[in-house]
Amino acid sequence: MDTPKSVTPLREKPALQKFAYLGYDIGILLQNLKSLAMAEEWEYLNTPNYKPLPILYNYLFHTFTRVQEEGKIIEKNGLASFNTGLITTNQQEIFMLFKKTIKGYSYLQFCNESDNILSKFNPLPERAKYFDDPSDLSFDPRLDLRVNIDHIIDDPLNFERFPADIQALPKHQLINTFNGAIEHAKKRIRRNYKTAIPQYFRGKYIPKGQLQLLLPLCLRDHTKADLALAVYKSDGFYSGRTCLTLDMAINNARLIAKPDDEWLKA
Repeated sequence: MDTPKSVTPLREKPALQKFAYLGYDIGILLQNLKSLAMAEEWEYLNTPNYKPLPILYNYLFHTFTRVQEEGKIIEKNGLASFNTGLITTNQQEIFMLFKKTIKGYSYLQFCNESDNILSKFNPLPERAKYFDDPSDLSFDPRLDLRVNIDHIIDDPLNFERFPADIQALPKHQLINTFNGAIEHAKKRIRRNYKTAIPQYFRGKYIPKGQLQLLLPLCLRDHTKADLALAVYKSDGFYSGRTCLTLDMAINNARLIAKPDDEWLKA
């Protein structure tokens, strides 16, 4: 998967492609979905787009993986369907539909909930679920935030995501800049709890996935985020060990919902 070194990489053949034949051009499939769904930005803003609609690609393939884990793919009368979690401009849910062939399932179409072909499914497939407690979607300012700065700075995968001019700073100055960005993020969250954006992370060491929160790190200009700090609850406090580029962050955040805070889309 050609993403900006996504933290939720698809390292092997995606589950969706194992489940069904998607056609010779996934770009066309994604365009079909985009044209049916409510308009939003599906291209990277800070990274070259090596694939068409890379955020939508990531969203669709990871959503399928999640609903398959949850047993929410419905198969009936030679058809199969799952809820994409997207909606039309008229607030109708969008479903992906497959038909059974002698070789297995094959992509048929995307359709909204009122399409006649979905009358075969009752009830309709449910959306993917990423959390049990809605309070986990908000940052609790009463809890301590512990950030492993040494790990972030010394880990090449984290450090290479920093802007080049920040990487060039002497280490003590870089640490001071980083600490200042964390304090600024805390103040923003106290003013507006929606500043902390939930993301769903699945990786090598967290194969079952984990709900995390993304905090803006403004390293050069207090009005513009350079990175996102990923934090998660751990024994009564928040732990942070990873920084993401904004494009990496939007990949993971979009699985849960369309972010409504502008810092992640800047």
